[in-house]
Amino acid sequence: MNKDAQMRAAINQKLTETGEREHLKELLKAKLIACGWKDQLKAHCKEVIKEKRLESVTIDDLVAEITPKGRALVPDRVRKELLQRIRTFPAQHASL
Repeated sequence: MNKDAQMRAAINQKLTETGEREHLKELLKAKLIACGWKDQLKAHCKEVIKEKRLESVTIDDLVAEITPKGRALVPDRVRKELLQRIRTFPAQHASL
């Protein structure tokens, strides 16, 4: 495992141990709901199901279809805020 991968693993472990991972997930969920992301993605799901007909759509098809759109719809400000929090985390927990 290279040094970068080791650092990521250590940060991930510390995020989990401290409960920060769950906190960040909840923060992301709240921000995505507040900006309308959830509603936009729900509408896209309905469109896909309508186009492909309910009987012929599998969960895997739906996930494959909506994942790229879901990632693209995340507002830059939400993405930047979350990345900033993750980047500052190691400095706050110097034992990494």
